[in-house]
Amino acid sequence: MNRYQLITALAFALYLGLMLAIGFFTFRKTKSTSDYFLGGRSIGPWFTALSAEASDMSGWLLMGLPGLAYFTGLQEAFWTAVGLLVGTYLNWLFVAKRMRKYSIHAKDSITIPEFLTNRFHDKSKLLQTISSIIILVFFIVYTASGFLASAKLFTAVFGMNYYVALILGVLVILGYTLLGGYLAVVATDFLQGSLMFFALVTTGIIAVFTIGGPAHTLEQLSQFGQHFINPFVTPPGTSYGFLQILSALAWGLGYFGMPHILIRFMSIRSNNEVKTSRRIAMVWVIIAMAAALLVGVVGKIFLLPVAYGSQSAAEAVFIASMQKIFPTFIAGFFLCAILAASMSTADSQLLVASSAFSKDVYKAVLRKDASDKETLLVSRITVVAITIIAIFLALDPNSSIFDVVSYAWAGFGATFGPVILASLFWRRASRNGAVAAMLGGGITVVVWKQLSGGLFDVYELLPGFIIASLCMVIFSLLEKHPDEEVFKEFDAFMAIED
Repeated sequence: MNRYQLITALAFALYLGLMLAIGFFTFRKTKSTSDYFLGGRSIGPWFTALSAEASDMSGWLLMGLPGLAYFTGLQEAFWTAVGLLVGTYLNWLFVAKRMRKYSIHAKDSITIPEFLTNRFHDKSKLLQTISSIIILVFFIVYTASGFLASAKLFTAVFGMNYYVALILGVLVILGYTLLGGYLAVVATDFLQGSLMFFALVTTGIIAVFTIGGPAHTLEQLSQFGQHFINPFVTPPGTSYGFLQILSALAWGLGYFGMPHILIRFMSIRSNNEVKTSRRIAMVWVIIAMAAALLVGVVGKIFLLPVAYGSQSAAEAVFIASMQKIFPTFIAGFFLCAILAASMSTADSQLLVASSAFSKDVYKAVLRKDASDKETLLVSRITVVAITIIAIFLALDPNSSIFDVVSYAWAGFGATFGPVILASLFWRRASRNGAVAAMLGGGITVVVWKQLSGGLFDVYELLPGFIIASLCMVIFSLLEKHPDEEVFKEFDAFMAIED
C-alpha cells in the first residue's frame, strides 16, 4: 500500500470507527422491537429528513447518477432527477402525515406488512405474508446495489481485489445494523447525509472553476453536442421522445411504495414536524441532485485524458474527480461519502427486510407467542441471511449500480405504491384489492423487464404501477359485502386531528 492509500485508509478507518461507535451506543437504548424497528416514534424533523433522503439516494446518487450523466449526457439523467424530485415532494406532502397517523391508529403498527394487515383487518395473514415476501425479494436486490457501490469504491481507491473489497464493506454495514437497529440507522444516516451533500456540492463547484468557470465549462462541454448539456435536445441518431421522458419521470412513482422511506414517516416524533422535515428534505434533494448531475457532465472535461468507455466504468467519475481535487486525507474523508451513501441505504434495507420476516412472518404466522427478545434474535439472524444472498448478487464487478437500483425501485413502486395510496385515501379499498395489486404490479415488473425492446423499453415501473392500480380498484369494487368495521375504522382515522 503506497502513502496515498495509507492516508486514505486512515480516513476511512476513523469514519468507520465512528459509525460502529454509534451502533454500539444505540445498542444500549434498544430495549424493544418498537425501538429496534421504529426508534420508539421519537425521531426529530432534522434526523427524519436527512435519514429519509440519505437512505433513499444511496450509492446511486454519488455513483449511478453521475455515471449516467457522464456517459449519456443530461437528457435521461435530468428527466430521471426531475421525476424523483416531484415524487419526493408529493410523498412528503400527501403521504407522510397520514402514514404516521394511520399506522398508530391501526393498532400501533410498526412495519408496513403489519400496517396493511391491520388496515384491512386481514385475519388470514395472507396480506402480511405476501407483502413480507415482496420486501425480502426486492430488498435483497436493492441491498446488493449498496454492496456493489462500496466494493467499487474500495477497488478504485485501494486497488483491492473486488471480492475482498465486497466483504470489507459488507462487514461494516452488517456490524452497526445488528447492534443498534433503527436508532443506529437514523443517527448514522444524519451524518452520512450531511457528508454526501457537502462532498457532492464541493466537488462539482471546484471542478467547474478549475476548468475555467461556468461559461468556459459550457463552451468545452458543447463539443460533445448540445444534447449533452441540454435535456430538451435529442441526441443524434436516437429516438428519445415522449415515451422515454415519461418513462424517466415515472421514477417519481416509486416513492409511494418504498418501505424504508415510509417507515421514516411512521417514526417522526409529531405530525406538527412533518412540514419542517419536508422543507429540509427538499432543499437537500434539489441541491444534491443538481450537484450529482454537474459532477457527471463536468467530469467529461475535468478528467481528461481519462475517458470511460462504459456506463458501469463511468460510475467512478465522482471518485476520480475527488482524488484529483483534494489533498490526500481530505480526499479520503470525502470518499467516505460514497461509503456513507451505500451504508445509509443498505442498513435501512436490511432492517426493513429483517423486520418483514421476524415480525410479520415468524411472530405473526410461524410462532405467535414469540417474545420480544426472541423476535429481535430472529431479526438479527435474518439480517445475516439476507446479507449472504445479496453478496452473491453483487459478485459481478461489471454490474451497473444504476440498473440494479432501477429494478428494485420498480418492484417496490409497483407493488406497494398503489396499495399504500389506496389504504390512506380510499375508504372502499379492500384486502382482496391490495393482494391483487401487489401480485399484479410485481408480476408486471418482472415480465416487462424480460421483454425489453420497442414499446417495452418504457421503464417497467410505469406499466407495473398502472396494472397494480387497476387491480386495486377492480378487485376492491368486486367485493359485494365489504367489511363495515374497516369502513368505521377508516372514518375514525379521518376524524383524528393531527
